[in-house]
Amino acid sequence: MSSLETDDPELAETGVAGLDDILRGGLVRNRLYLIGGDPGAGKTTIALQFLIQGARLGQRCLFVALSETEEELHATAASHGWSLEGIDILSISPTEANLTLDSRYTMYHPSEVELAETTKSVLAEAERIKPDRLVFDSLSELRLLAENPLRYRRQVLAMKQFFAHQQCTVLFITDRTGEKADLELQSIAHGVIAVERQSSDYGVMRRRLQIVKQRGRAFRGGYHDLTIHRGGVQVFPRLVAAEHRTAVPRDHVLSGLQSLDALLGGGISRGTSTLMLGAAGTGKSTLASQYAVAAAERGERSTLFLFDESLSTFFERSAALGLDVERYGDEGWIQFRQVDPAELTPGEFAHIVRLAVEKDDSRFIVIDSLNGYLNAMPQERFLTLHLHELLAYLGQKGVTTLMLMAQHGLFGATMKVPVDASYLADTVLLLRYFEALGEVRQAISVIKKRTGRHERTIRELRFGERLTIGEPLREFHGVLNGTPDFVGQLPRQEPGK
Repeated sequence: MSSLETDDPELAETGVAGLDDILRGGLVRNRLYLIGGDPGAGKTTIALQFLIQGARLGQRCLFVALSETEEELHATAASHGWSLEGIDILSISPTEANLTLDSRYTMYHPSEVELAETTKSVLAEAERIKPDRLVFDSLSELRLLAENPLRYRRQVLAMKQFFAHQQCTVLFITDRTGEKADLELQSIAHGVIAVERQSSDYGVMRRRLQIVKQRGRAFRGGYHDLTIHRGGVQVFPRLVAAEHRTAVPRDHVLSGLQSLDALLGGGISRGTSTLMLGAAGTGKSTLASQYAVAAAERGERSTLFLFDESLSTFFERSAALGLDVERYGDEGWIQFRQVDPAELTPGEFAHIVRLAVEKDDSRFIVIDSLNGYLNAMPQERFLTLHLHELLAYLGQKGVTTLMLMAQHGLFGATMKVPVDASYLADTVLLLRYFEALGEVRQAISVIKKRTGRHERTIRELRFGERLTIGEPLREFHGVLNGTPDFVGQLPRQEPGK
């Protein structure tokens, strides 16, 4: 969610949405922190947000730029719609004299002189401004000036002691050009934030963040997805379902179809997850619409996440069956979120779902479909764990979840699923095509329900002017195979007819 507000005077809020939540309130004041990671991962943007938050609170802020000019920093801020007013910028770059061939140092190595001059400039400006917050971008330039690892470490230690005496919270930025040296610096820093950038085979670049260390304070460990957009970096804290335990009444969520509720033993239990499994076109999305409309009619809000189908097609198909989901959408009872599979990370999706539950008060969530969810993140190794944590969170919030998954194939025992998610769901509904008397029909049955009894029958699912669930198919054997045998009796015809 958004940054955690804190009134603790010993903590400095970062100004980065989601990061203070991970840090349990923010950074401890008057300490030195290291932000490391790949170029382009968002380190400088995070640092700018840290200073802008300080300026917003009336604190003195200083940005020491060794790798960027002041003009470039203002351009970066403008691209996010920010103003750097209230932030002092010290841009240090090699002078012409340092770059000419005639520049010679006879008694000292040039790097020693340049390092001393750079450090002197930084400390003098800090002494003059006396900043509450300072960003040093970047240590990689300081490392190049030092050349000697021992000299580099001593210089950083000296700066740490100086800024601690100045009562200043410091962010040192570094990239991975000298990982061994940076690992040594991690023992010096009070806290370490690592930012990573990953290129996917298709779609947007993926970024993530983790807190490597923070002395004396708890933090939310592990990797957390982040995005950079106009307005800055937003971090999506990893969802931990155990942090959201609430008491949930186990009443039934009704569909509005008495026969479907009877098939489910009275309905879906509130706060549980249901998986609808079947071939494309068997009616999964239509059933999801039926549940959303029924929720709206009893005054409950729903959110439908559409990965595969466009909104216009969804509205048209639902209206043809007498389900006016568009009207309920206009009235605010049903929300529709069109999801672009190429623009998503698991953490961002979990964040959007949390907003729907905690901000918009949705009590019914539809994921249409898990195929699109999986296709959106094909390189995520622990996607089922993400989904498990999300479903556990929704259940503990008393939210009923409906997941749709299309099987590969249309008939027979060769039908497969892209991933077995049936063990994650509390209830599994199976939809099938079957051939009977020269027609292609659909059947529905309940395979599993953890929270109570359900019918063992297989019923016919019919689509006409409205959705209906027929009587049990007792005159057919082998419906789930797709080509059943008729074992009933055909109606007798009178002679001559």
